[in-house]
Amino acid sequence: MSSSHGRWALGRPSQVLAFGLSRRFGSITALDGVDLALEGGLITLLGPNGSGKTTLLRCLATVDVAQDDSVLIDGMNPRHESDRIEIRRRLGYQPQRPGLAPSARVFDVIDYLAVLKGNDDERSRRHLVYRSLEQVGLDHRAADRVSELSGGMVRRLELAQAILGRPGLLLLDEPAAGLDPDERFRLREIVSGRRHQATVVVSTHLTDEAAVGDTVLVLLDGRLRFVGPPDALAATAAGRAWIQAGEPAGARATWRLADGRHRCLGLPPPGADLVEPTLEDGYLLLTSDGPVV
Repeated sequence: MSSSHGRWALGRPSQVLAFGLSRRFGSITALDGVDLALEGGLITLLGPNGSGKTTLLRCLATVDVAQDDSVLIDGMNPRHESDRIEIRRRLGYQPQRPGLAPSARVFDVIDYLAVLKGNDDERSRRHLVYRSLEQVGLDHRAADRVSELSGGMVRRLELAQAILGRPGLLLLDEPAAGLDPDERFRLREIVSGRRHQATVVVSTHLTDEAAVGDTVLVLLDGRLRFVGPPDALAATAAGRAWIQAGEPAGARATWRLADGRHRCLGLPPPGADLVEPTLEDGYLLLTSDGPVV
């Protein structure tokens, strides 16, 4: 790898392209012809459990390598070893279950990754490690062992690994899982702050987390069903959300409000009290109707 390649990646969003990306595990199709063109911004990958979100992120992170030339990161092909090494230098990845060694020191967890990414100068590497830990509020726990951290702290340590340096591609798989409200706010602040310096892809099954993105990708049964801004997903439910007093019949989805009335989604009856749709409304209708947008 030339030194110019390393400098190019710092603070610049990576380009992510996928062409008919498919992935099968025996008789199960995890991804079915996914096309992507991403470069910069905060992209939230929304879908229920088992929809293929983790498999897609693993392919983009080069953990799973496609059988054909269906993925390119900054023009590089993960199937080629030299390209794969360079891609990994440029990306930050927080998998759903990283499996950190309980006996490892917090500092050493991040330092080890910094070494793997080619940071050979001990002084500058130490600065990078502490900067990463500081951003997630763990710099004061640098000497502690992983086993001494709470579950939320472990998730923050995993995030510190992902944001080490300035990756051009940041992939976070369900990063809010197990975090309390304060930790979720810190996560949102960190991730949102990188939307102009990196291509950030965050997977979630929570619509409130998806709403903060620039672009929402809805993945269902291994296929992309929606690509667009959050307000456009909400707009797909325009004229299909209403509130009524009596027990609803024929609604796609419904739930009881605190005042005893019901919020309903689907085909409204004549004279229904229509309400402004939300991203969650659009998502629920999409998952029940299933049209490809």
